[in-house]
Amino acid sequence: MATIYLLQRTQLIPATPEEVWNYFSTPGNLSHITPAYLRFTVTSPPYTGQVYPGQVITYTVAPIAGIPLEWMTEITHVAYLDYFVDEQRVGPYSIWHHEHHFQIVPGGVKMTDIVHYRLPFGWLGKIAHSLFVKKQLENLFAYRHKAVEKIFGKVTVAP
Repeated sequence: MATIYLLQRTQLIPATPEEVWNYFSTPGNLSHITPAYLRFTVTSPPYTGQVYPGQVITYTVAPIAGIPLEWMTEITHVAYLDYFVDEQRVGPYSIWHHEHHFQIVPGGVKMTDIVHYRLPFGWLGKIAHSLFVKKQLENLFAYRHKAVEKIFGKVTVAP
């Protein structure tokens, strides 16, 4: 049976809930918080409205040897200023379920990402996960953490 993996990260952001929500729910901003070597590009037409259930977003990404892959996610759940969920419909994973949670705390917003994912190809996927996929995702979220600090700054008040 294929393994479902969990990645969870939390970051404190010194901004208003509206600022944080608007930034993270705007697909065009994803490329600003993704390492350049992944060649991540949003290919959906620009959209400036509020994120909504049923919204489909398309991208290209090159996670392995610079080979571009198509990726399509659908926003499946939205609770304004609280959370939204994107799920992969086409892409490199068998399952990709990404929850974005936002909680008001002293000094700003606590953002929590919860990602459940499964790789294709059974035991080959498990080997790929242990060799490079897990590390690549950890590096991606570490890069994102630093990029968000450059955009919003660091929280100076402990929650």
